[in-house]
Amino acid sequence: MNIKLIAIGKTDDKNLQSLIDTYVKRLSHYIKFELEIIPDLKNVKNLSEIQQKEKEGEQILSRVNPTDFVVLLDENGKSYSSLSFANELQKKMNAGIKTLVFVIGGPYGFSDNVYQKAQQKIALSQMTFSHQMVRLFFVEQVYRGFTILRNEPYHHQ
Repeated sequence: MNIKLIAIGKTDDKNLQSLIDTYVKRLSHYIKFELEIIPDLKNVKNLSEIQQKEKEGEQILSRVNPTDFVVLLDENGKSYSSLSFANELQKKMNAGIKTLVFVIGGPYGFSDNVYQKAQQKIALSQMTFSHQMVRLFFVEQVYRGFTILRNEPYHHQ
């Protein structure tokens, strides 16, 4: 199985980007993992929230293949513990999913078209995090999930 994380906008903070890169590199020991960044929209001040979500949605959907299993990182999604998230990853691998795509939306969330394409929604927390921080937290949780599945000493109960 391949895992792809799609996110809107580059990470401005070099320290944060360095940590994200560290976990992406660690993940390469377990699975093919790709972080795909969609450039920020230009002239957003001239767009309504709905127009911005629609334009970002078009960009997201253009990077998703028909056979991909799409999971949105959404505040209204299902919450998982690290152990249950690891088990969810294992279920996806057992189901024979070729490419598992996780998506972090823009500042206003997702367009209706993106919601319609998604097969699942996951919430990292009920708290709100910056889109840049979410990338780090999520990549770390995927890494943690694989160490749990391999019974490696990264996660402590």
